[in-house]
Amino acid sequence: MENGYSYFKNTECEYFPCHKTECEEFNCLFCYCPLYALGDKCGGRYTYTENGIKDCSKCLIPHSKDGYSYVLSKLADALNIAEEKKTTNKA
Repeated sequence: MENGYSYFKNTECEYFPCHKTECEEFNCLFCYCPLYALGDKCGGRYTYTENGIKDCSKCLIPHSKDGYSYVLSKLADALNIAEEKKTTNKA
């Protein structure tokens, strides 16, 4: 890995791997994807359950080799959405 802080693999986790994959470099750094709240703007491979819950079990972006860079590139979008909601709630 280019940057040691951008990769973490926890093979001792009872859920490892949380997604079915053939990937040797499975990254556990983002165990819970910080882009979940972006909904359809996350850029990942997701579906919605019958109950309307976002199902990201087929998405490997945060667990991929370049996942760290991708997540960081999308965090500005998440911050903008949070700021918009904060402004809307004040009105």
